[in-house]
Amino acid sequence: MIQDISPQSAQRNAEKGLLLCICVAVVILLFAAFLRFHHLGTQSLWYDEGNSYVQSIRTFTEIADNAARDIHPPGYYWLLATWRLLTGESEFALRSLSAFASILTVALTFAVGRRLFGGVGGLIAAAFTALNTFSIYYAQEARMYALLSLWGTASLYTLIRLLDQPTRGNVIALGLLNAAGLWTQYAFPFFMIAQGVITITSLPNPLSLPKTASLTARRLVRLLAFAAANILAIALFAAWLPTALNQITTWTQLRDVAPLSESLPMLLRWLAFGITADTIAPAIVIVLLLFGLRYRRGDSRRAFVVPIASTVVPVGVFLALGLFREANLKFLLPAQVGMALWLARGIVGVAGLQNLTPRPPLHFVERRDAQRLNRLSTWRGDLGVRLIPSLAAVAACAWMIVTLGNGIAPLYDDSRYQRPDYRAVAAAIASDARADDAIILDAPNQAEVFGYYYAGDLPLYPLPAGLGGDDAATRAEVERIIAAHRRAFVVFYGETERDPQRIVETTLDAGAFELGDTWYGDVRLARYVMPAPLDFVHEFDTAFGTSILLDRYALNGRDPDDEFSIRAAPGDVLQARLEWRALAPLTPRYKVFLQLLDANGVLIAQRDSEPGGGLALTTTWTPDELVIDNHALLVPADAPSGIYTLIMGLYDINEPTARLPYSIGRDTMGDALTLARVAVS
Repeated sequence: MIQDISPQSAQRNAEKGLLLCICVAVVILLFAAFLRFHHLGTQSLWYDEGNSYVQSIRTFTEIADNAARDIHPPGYYWLLATWRLLTGESEFALRSLSAFASILTVALTFAVGRRLFGGVGGLIAAAFTALNTFSIYYAQEARMYALLSLWGTASLYTLIRLLDQPTRGNVIALGLLNAAGLWTQYAFPFFMIAQGVITITSLPNPLSLPKTASLTARRLVRLLAFAAANILAIALFAAWLPTALNQITTWTQLRDVAPLSESLPMLLRWLAFGITADTIAPAIVIVLLLFGLRYRRGDSRRAFVVPIASTVVPVGVFLALGLFREANLKFLLPAQVGMALWLARGIVGVAGLQNLTPRPPLHFVERRDAQRLNRLSTWRGDLGVRLIPSLAAVAACAWMIVTLGNGIAPLYDDSRYQRPDYRAVAAAIASDARADDAIILDAPNQAEVFGYYYAGDLPLYPLPAGLGGDDAATRAEVERIIAAHRRAFVVFYGETERDPQRIVETTLDAGAFELGDTWYGDVRLARYVMPAPLDFVHEFDTAFGTSILLDRYALNGRDPDDEFSIRAAPGDVLQARLEWRALAPLTPRYKVFLQLLDANGVLIAQRDSEPGGGLALTTTWTPDELVIDNHALLVPADAPSGIYTLIMGLYDINEPTARLPYSIGRDTMGDALTLARVAVS
């Protein structure tokens, strides 16, 4: 028996469906909020976030002046400065602006998807954005990229509204949102270009429809509305436009362009799954994207164009400009929303939930209406055919969600995705600081994030000065620091850009003694001691293996009463200057070990490093050229008084247990050369 469905009943069912859709969307938003606020303040601020913090404590005029010397417009910094006044300046507070922006982006993704594909499509797209670790990572960073994604998604939603209703309000809204995007990041024009493609391609095609005055007028009105919105956006950005053009045209691109075989797979993984998806084979994603490309007669042109253009156009412009490198992929964060919409369209297309064209509900008003009875019968007959693709779509959607979910835990726990730990660096320095120490920051912009954590009194030397380039001045400043201090803590990060010739490190390695180094994520903290008088000198030819000669070595702390001994106290630093010479080109990379043994031969201190602090690799030695190699070893602070032995040797970096034998004259002596006895007291 066929049940009549009245208009009132259909309306109630539609309202229930909408309510259910909104409830699910709220759950997705709450989960997105949890993921973005989870451990939000746990990690240290890093290099770029330190710049955001320092910008946020300046006046609006100072922010603009400093942004003019950087490669970002000041819009995000102005907003962050206001946000900081309301929330504070903890790591959590500074990052919460990005977290809220990302949550709003998820909400807008649902709104765009629902408008294009219906409620189910909107929920799928929102879920894919909520779970994507590309989105989550930048939602937890005090930088402008989550805000860039928000403006990109909001402008996409507003563009769709404008194309439906080219009213003055929609024109102004799109103009304001595009202006906000321009003031936030210089990559936003990529997405404005995508808007233009969407506008042109989603309008009715006059070649496929009867050409009428009404059709021409509708196209013209929408094109003029879109043009007016962008004229408004550019007018609102005009004051900064000369600065922007100067920055974009003069900023140096430091990396070669990657081949498409490398760039496209990474882009596909990041946009579909996130930054933790390096090992995922995106076969199912490609299938879904292909289904998203399917266009059938009667489909909504806009529902077809928007996801594809908002993904492909920005990515194409990005690649065409030669911008691909991993550090630049954050410029494409709004394209992640486009990818989520595209995948959602593919899943909806597989399921056959709808034809991507809104259709009015089917009401059975009269039981004996033959046409509607026929349509119901046809629908029942198609149920079995529809079931298989629907199940396939559900399975694909479930696989996507599970895969996205599996990538979330590594984002919080895996060291590969942790930011450099400047908090720990500052704490390590503060715990070991002495009166005559110094701190060198290489590169200099680390001063901003380092100053957020370090409150000590040691003099701070950001080097090289400015953007670098004056190597002679940098070398002279490092030599002055060596002469003026007893020890130096050196924080290395980004030196390949600011100090590409490694002047700071090579000058320190030549004039001081590296005591050790520790990595804190991508940041390396090295400790140097300045040279003491090297008054314990031995000159004799000692061969290691068949191709390496130790001409001479010198130590500090010579015992005036014993020519074979040196003196040290617990906590002192033993300094050794080794002078090497290669007898032939060397293929292996060798490490030097320096060890302190007690009277029973038990190891109490050791330091291993490649020559020259890792900058004078044995594979680079030229035969017969003298190589000066400084090493340092800390005597443990709890070392009891007694006589110790200082030994050294070489081993292949790939075979740490295989030491090179050494010989004096024709006699092979062993695999560890005794440098001196050490009297500790």
